[in-house]
Amino acid sequence: MAHIGSKGWYVVKLKELGVTKHPIERRKLEQYKTYILRQLYEQTMEKNRISPPM
Repeated sequence: MAHIGSKGWYVVKLKELGVTKHPIERRKLEQYKTYILRQLYEQTMEKNRISPPM
């Protein structure tokens, strides 16, 4: 397993969430720098968040 917060860690976590390619450019995740993967991970996590019941 990769170190938490490293490029490899973001790639593994995104693949666990079902993201294997960049949603716009359609290139493999491994081709992107860490900061882009971090943004993509945060956007994906925010999108998958379930709002609490009222």
